[in-house]
Amino acid sequence: MTDAQGTENWGASQTESGGGPSVPQTRTARHRRIVDILNRQPVRSQSQLAKLLADDGLSVTQATLSRDLDELGAVKIRNTGGELIYAVPSEGGFRIPQAPLGESAKEERMRRLSGELLISAEASANLVVLRTPPGAAQFLASAIDQAELRAILGTIAGDDTLLLISRDPAGGQALADHLLRLAQRAR
Repeated sequence: MTDAQGTENWGASQTESGGGPSVPQTRTARHRRIVDILNRQPVRSQSQLAKLLADDGLSVTQATLSRDLDELGAVKIRNTGGELIYAVPSEGGFRIPQAPLGESAKEERMRRLSGELLISAEASANLVVLRTPPGAAQFLASAIDQAELRAILGTIAGDDTLLLISRDPAGGQALADHLLRLAQRAR
């Protein structure tokens, strides 16, 4: 980044200045954001979804949004309150769209999957490496991402290994200990 005087300024991120995370204006980023929104809160209309995307800095036309929802397999379903809301198929092969889970259900899912899948957790500074059985890392990473733990900046998953990045520069060990405790309680 360059400031008004033409000097480089890489110190403050958009998040630190209060603007929220930067979202690229790509189809893939837009799809990811749509899925995140639909999994987090009930959305009753395309205009409501367009407003939520605009709040995140993603401006879309109704035609683009309609095409995106179709490509994502989104459908309208009735939530527990009887309202029609948009839902997308879940990850992990479960293709039946479901209404967004409540916070406790997301945390319970993460706890249950940690108990079933977490083999080990090792920390270094703000990084945590988690080991799972082959093929399970992305499934566990998805549960961790959906739980939206404030302490976690992000996850990267391979086949049997996850990398968690803690927001706290020295928070890796505390995060690893927390996940191991969750796994022990679930067993």
